[in-house]
Amino acid sequence: MAETKENVGTSSYTIAPYKEEPGEEYMNDRQLAHFREILLAWKRELMEEVDRTVHYMQDEAANFPDPNDRATQESEFSLELRTRDRERKLIKKIDESLTNLDNGEYGFCESCGVEIGIRRLEARPTATLCIDCKTLDEIREKQRA
Repeated sequence: MAETKENVGTSSYTIAPYKEEPGEEYMNDRQLAHFREILLAWKRELMEEVDRTVHYMQDEAANFPDPNDRATQESEFSLELRTRDRERKLIKKIDESLTNLDNGEYGFCESCGVEIGIRRLEARPTATLCIDCKTLDEIREKQRA
């Protein structure tokens, strides 16, 4: 699994896509290890980004005498903090996926129980719904809006 070729998931850590063997059981030990590696790499990347943001904000914080410069800096910091907040929520989803992985529930739709699928999980490692349930969920969401 140390083989790296192509970007998997949304992490910049490169992990080769999983190569299924003919007749292979879904969510076997190799697949679970593969997705654990993806999730942990993604989480590690997000945590590094949080650290970079903290250091950036500490290093760049200045009390500019010009109101325009001060406003620009506050705007940049605000955008940075909103991004980190989204990433904080994503870290929580990654942790939930790791818990599901440990409990043997990872890779199965939480709505109907069918297999989510290897390719879908590689595209979105925190997916909890199969493509059919996710599509229905999005249709319902659009109807409510």
